[in-house]
Amino acid sequence: MAHYKAADSKREQFRRYLEKSGVLDTLTKVLVALYEEPEKPNSALDFLKHHLGAATPENPEIELLRLELAEMKEKYEAIVEENKKLKAKVLCYPGLCAVVQSCLTAALTSQAQLAQYEPPQEEKRAE
Repeated sequence: MAHYKAADSKREQFRRYLEKSGVLDTLTKVLVALYEEPEKPNSALDFLKHHLGAATPENPEIELLRLELAEMKEKYEAIVEENKKLKAKVLCYPGLCAVVQSCLTAALTSQAQLAQYEPPQEEKRAE
């Protein structure tokens, strides 16, 4: 009988530990959400993992991708800001647009002519 009380005491201590740390509340909320789900998911375990935030284990590659994404977002924001500044500068020079357009037209025309150019064929000499 003493063995039974010792095990019961440890069990009660563990239950209080789970209650104090919020585990019981969190599990209860997730289980209630699963119960109230109109269409039950194929995998209850996946549902629990997803709602507890443990859908996938952390992977060093994932962390590297997150860092790269953050870096790319910073670069993107910097480029957007630079673009705004350059657009503002271009608006200060109204005649510049006509000059740029004529240069682009000339360059495209030259490129089209170059693409159509066929070098003369060498004539074969009779020996």
